[in-house]
Amino acid sequence: MKTAAVTKIGRLNDPDEEKRGRVELIDLPEEEVGDEDVKIRVAYCAICGSDPHVAEGAFSMDVPQGLGHELSGVIEVLGKKAVKKGLKVGDRIAGNFLQFCGTCYYCQNGQQHFCTHTSDRKSPGMAESVVWHESQVYKLPDSVSLKTGCLLEPVSVAVRVADRTNPRVGSRIAVSGGGPIGQLSLQLLRMRGATSLTLIEPIARRRELAASFGAEHLIDPVGQDVIEEAMKITGGLGFDVVVDVSGAPAAVVNLPPITAKGGTLLYGAMYPVGYEMPLNLFKYCYQNDLTIAGLLLSPYTFPRAVQLLEHLDLDPFTSVVFPLDKATQAYDAHMTGLHTKVLIRCNDLD
Repeated sequence: MKTAAVTKIGRLNDPDEEKRGRVELIDLPEEEVGDEDVKIRVAYCAICGSDPHVAEGAFSMDVPQGLGHELSGVIEVLGKKAVKKGLKVGDRIAGNFLQFCGTCYYCQNGQQHFCTHTSDRKSPGMAESVVWHESQVYKLPDSVSLKTGCLLEPVSVAVRVADRTNPRVGSRIAVSGGGPIGQLSLQLLRMRGATSLTLIEPIARRRELAASFGAEHLIDPVGQDVIEEAMKITGGLGFDVVVDVSGAPAAVVNLPPITAKGGTLLYGAMYPVGYEMPLNLFKYCYQNDLTIAGLLLSPYTFPRAVQLLEHLDLDPFTSVVFPLDKATQAYDAHMTGLHTKVLIRCNDLD
């Protein structure tokens, strides 16, 4: 089975070719379909910002490592007991790359993202086909294309951002980072009644895209003073909700000072392993009474994310598509940072 995989650990854009990581198309064996499983012929799989971290060895140093989890496709085979969700062969679907056990302490305590038996089945989505448990699969609305459907997982993360911050209508909100999750979060937070909605982002075209999604203010952290601009926008009060989805250490230190007293600050990205940020606890946690939170995965969001797909502007995320046999070139394009999102077409199923 043709699969895009990491075949050498290292940064994909390392200037030293000897140290540079590598993504290639390889053959992997197909996984067997169990009684409660669903075999999916993959249509599209989008490159996630976390995929280069896989290449860097953030999760494992073993190679080859299959890539891809933001996928859509068509059901080819149903296990004989995969009947609880009413799925059928031929259904157009997307889903959650993780399977939760449902029986451990965390699953039964409303914290499935901490599941002690979580499994991704080692079944990569950037492949001709994938086998998932029935519980991971969601049927797409008829109005949603397979190309758009592969964005279900990143939309679920944006839903989780909204859940985690739980803004009140009229809250002043800033988002740091204009990548896919930042742009999707902007759209959802605007739907939640955000005011003074602001994007902090150094790349001009990302700021322009955010403006098209309803951002009222744009801050360039390279050419402008973030704290000074934030105080201008909020009349010196700061933002009630501040969300970082940049994952950049250089971006995160300015966020506590721009969060309003009693506000919520969410660090919602994957940060470099071992990075530690200085934080004045007396000022921000005692005097300013901030709620500072993190984000792991997107539990209990997928059913709502499915409903949201046809209500979001997702066209800008689906314009750059490479065929599966050009997976290496697709990752090269992703690493340029020039594209909102890069998709890989695994089969012609449109």
